[in-house]
Amino acid sequence: MNLRLNTLAQMVAPHTRVADIGTDHAYLPIELVKSGKIQFAIASDIAKGPLENAREDIAQAGLQEQIETRLGAGLTTIKLEDHIDTVVIAGMGGKLITTILEDAWQQDFHFNQLVLEPNVGEPGVRQWLMTHNYQIQAEDLIAEAGHTYELIQAKQVRQKINLSAKELFFGPIILQNKNSVFDQKWRSQLIYQQKLLVNLNQAKKKDFQHIKQIEATIKMIKEEL
Repeated sequence: MNLRLNTLAQMVAPHTRVADIGTDHAYLPIELVKSGKIQFAIASDIAKGPLENAREDIAQAGLQEQIETRLGAGLTTIKLEDHIDTVVIAGMGGKLITTILEDAWQQDFHFNQLVLEPNVGEPGVRQWLMTHNYQIQAEDLIAEAGHTYELIQAKQVRQKINLSAKELFFGPIILQNKNSVFDQKWRSQLIYQQKLLVNLNQAKKKDFQHIKQIEATIKMIKEEL
């Protein structure tokens, strides 16, 4: 597995029952079961092609008894009797991830642990977690194949854990453990945001609300760099 999937695997608590949503080739559940970290997983995907790939890889690994494949959208493939306590959703936009989680939440479907890797919209994911009484317990910021990824592990708690605007934006644990990837990502983002601000200010019809938002973002990035 690559660095991203290995890091996700490390975030999954041992001896849990896992649902991997958008599983693609089921590399993650296969590794988790093969390593003995978990005994059961559901590999779910909305598309037939990737799910067929997952079935083939699971069969090749000889794990058909421990990993079930399900075809369907989001968490609609998971049932109460599956007793899933850990959900992994990786490689999707943050808005889609929160939609999937919210749809399940509205059906009173709550999960003890979430392991998430949004490829955009990370602050929105953290906002959803905070609003729904999930505490972020681990985060990592990694770089691989020209991309940066923010990985989030959260656990449901009784009381809401409030995060500041900066913690929502950068990640509370990522802020505490700034690495070289943090510097790389946010220096690049700073350049992008500054160019965007120039373009917004040059527009004939100025969107002052958007300009104010970008200025606040630039200020936050500069303070953390």
